[in-house]
Amino acid sequence: MKPAPFSYLRPTSLAEAVQALSADPDAKVLAGGQSLVPLLSMRLAAPSTIVDINGLTGLSDIEVGDDGVRVGALVRHADLLAHDGVRRSQPLVPLALAHVAHATIRNRGTTVGSLVHADAAAEMPAVLALLGGSVEVVGSAGARTIDADDLVVGPLETSLAHDEIAVSAWFPALAPGAGVAFDEIARRQGDYALCGVAVLVEGDSVRASYVSVSDVPVVVDLSGVADDDLGDAAVAALDPADDIHATAAYRAQLVRVLTRRVVAAAREGADRR
Repeated sequence: MKPAPFSYLRPTSLAEAVQALSADPDAKVLAGGQSLVPLLSMRLAAPSTIVDINGLTGLSDIEVGDDGVRVGALVRHADLLAHDGVRRSQPLVPLALAHVAHATIRNRGTTVGSLVHADAAAEMPAVLALLGGSVEVVGSAGARTIDADDLVVGPLETSLAHDEIAVSAWFPALAPGAGVAFDEIARRQGDYALCGVAVLVEGDSVRASYVSVSDVPVVVDLSGVADDDLGDAAVAALDPADDIHATAAYRAQLVRVLTRRVVAAAREGADRR
């Protein structure tokens, strides 16, 4: 199927891009296009205007500091995955990125684009939520920072205003002595996960976030839960539901198995650090 007709704009400045969005309430931003283009082709989305931000400068940088990693809106998954500084500062980012689709999609798709697409089956929104990161956006009212807790407000829905563009994302660095791990289960490599788990262990604190279990990213506090009870505690907090990919009972079992496995891996990582 072909997309519905639309106008195409390729602005050369951020101000021009924001103005284009402000002028058309049915406009959509195009960065990597790995989420938007399939929706266009299936006519699940029919914007009147596509605002292509790939011509903007200053949005392709990866900045690594002692306090974390800042990722520009045009940084591709593959470039972030291959960045040694990111791996040292916050290893959960590349651990999760390695599970994102296929290499071809990672070469084009953008991490910030995945965050603001807000698909509960995507890895990076769960990572941002677990780490307590944020997204920087710019719109006609100026710039603002949206904390991860306030970013996703529903399935495929964020708190960005229509005329706002996400220009970067912030992932806090891993604290000394802390550990992280990530794993997921899919029918085939590169498919959307049936269930995925990211875990952050800091001292006695154990927190986990989940992929493809709830409609939005959910972070579960498992601190103080006995190892044998981790899976059941996670299921109780998540209440997995049926869908076309898995029954609620099967997904709940995946939550149990992966939670125990990934918490153990994160603790091992903490011990190594």
